[in-house]
Amino acid sequence: MSARSSKPHEVVERALELSRADGCVVIADEQSTANLRWAGNALTTNGVTRGRTLTVVATVDGKEGTASGVVSRSAVTPDELEPLVRAAEAAARGAGPAEDAQPLVTGVAQAPEFTEAPVETSSAVFADFAPALGEAFARARAGGRELYGFANHELVSSYVGTSTGLRLRHDQPNGTLELNAKSPDRTRSAWAGRSTRDFKDVDPAALDAELAVRLGWAERRVELPAGRYETLLPPTAVADLLIYQMWSASGRDAVEGRTVFSKPGGGTRVGEKLTDLPLTLRSDPNEPGLESAPFVIAHSSGGDQSVFDNGLPLTATEWMREGELRHLTTSRHSAGLTGLPVAPGIDNIVLDGGEDRSLEEMVANTERGLLLTCLWYIREVDPASLLLTGLTRDGVYLVENGEVTGEVNNFRFNESPVGVLGRATEAGRTEKTLPREWSDWFTRAAMPALRVPDFNMSSVSQGV
Repeated sequence: MSARSSKPHEVVERALELSRADGCVVIADEQSTANLRWAGNALTTNGVTRGRTLTVVATVDGKEGTASGVVSRSAVTPDELEPLVRAAEAAARGAGPAEDAQPLVTGVAQAPEFTEAPVETSSAVFADFAPALGEAFARARAGGRELYGFANHELVSSYVGTSTGLRLRHDQPNGTLELNAKSPDRTRSAWAGRSTRDFKDVDPAALDAELAVRLGWAERRVELPAGRYETLLPPTAVADLLIYQMWSASGRDAVEGRTVFSKPGGGTRVGEKLTDLPLTLRSDPNEPGLESAPFVIAHSSGGDQSVFDNGLPLTATEWMREGELRHLTTSRHSAGLTGLPVAPGIDNIVLDGGEDRSLEEMVANTERGLLLTCLWYIREVDPASLLLTGLTRDGVYLVENGEVTGEVNNFRFNESPVGVLGRATEAGRTEKTLPREWSDWFTRAAMPALRVPDFNMSSVSQGV
C-alpha cells in the first residue's frame, strides 16, 4: 500500500502519535503538476504527475538546550512512517543544541479544512488555454514566426501538524507560461512570460502579437559598445533584481555587518532612504492574485528561517515604504538576537510606485536609451554592496526619439538592486510579472518598469 492511499491529515496524525520526542512538527506536502511543451508551432509533450513529501521535525530537550532533527522523504509507505519518525528523533539526539531553538508555536487547534482531501491539478487546467495556443500557432505560422515554450501548473496542499496542537492547511496554485518566438532562420528571438494561478488570465494571442512586434524591431541590427546607458527595465527584470535583494535582506546578517543593509559602524540601515522615488516594497499573503501561505512552512532551518517557527502567522509587511527601508527578514530567534521586529519571509513581493504609466508611454518619453526584455544568469559578485552580474537576453532594443529603432547586441551588466533603486528616476505601472531568472523558485511578483539613467552594461555579450 502506498502513502497516497492514506489521507494526508491521517499521515500527519499518525506520525505525531508515533513521536517520542519532546516536540514534533510534521509537514505533508501533496503535489500535482500538469504541463504542456511545444516547439516549431506544434505541441510536443504533455503530462501529469503526483507526489507526496513528508517532513518530520523532532525536538529533544537536553541539559544544554533543545536540539532538532529534520528528515524529509518522498513516497513514504505506512511501513516506512515509524522509521522516518525515529530517524528524525535520532538526528535530534545526535545534534548539539539548536541555535534557533524556540518553543513550538501554539494557537488554533485545527483549521476546518485540515481533514479535507488535497486539491489536485490536471490537464483540464489547460481547457481554454490549449485551443487558444493552437490558434496562436496558426497565426505565427502565417506570419513567419516559430513559437517555442512551455506551460506548467502545480498545486501543492501542505498539511502542518504539531505536538502543540496546530493543525494547519494551505493550498498553493502556481502556474508559469514561457513563450519564445523565433524567426525561421533563428537569427532573431523574443521572449514573454506570465505567472498565473489557473491559466484563465493568460492570452496566447496577445503574447504572440507582442512577440511579433519585437521580432519586427529586430530586423534592424545596431552594434553598441559597453557603457552606461539610460535603460528601461521591464517588470520581469525589476522582479529578478528585487527578489535577489529580498533574499539578501537578512536582519541578522545586516546587524553582523555583512550586507548592503549594514550601517557603517554598527547596526542596520532600517530607517534610511534607499530611493527618492515614492516606492513601497511589500509582501502580503492575502495579496489578490498573488496569495501565498499565511503561516510559516519551514522544511529546514537556516538564515532567517527556523523549523521552530512552523505555523507562525504571517501578516502584510512593508520592507520599504515610500523609499525608506522599514524591515529586514527575521525569525523569532534572529529577531531576539538583533532587537528587530519578527518579520519572516513571505512568498510574494510587490513594488508599488504610485504611477500609472505604461512601458509604452515610458518608451515614448525616451530620447535615447535601451529597452530590455529580461535578465539571465544573475550571480552575486559582492555581498557587501549586493553587486550582481548577469546577462541580457532575447532582445535589447534601441530607443530613439520615443520610438524603438532596432535591436542591439546583448550585454553583461554589473549592478546592485539597491543602487538601481537609488538611481531610478521613473517608475511605471505595477503589474503581475514572471521573474524569468528565478521562476523555478519564486513566481508571485508584481512590479513596475523602472527608468535607470546610467545602467552599467559592463561588457558586450554574444548571448542570445
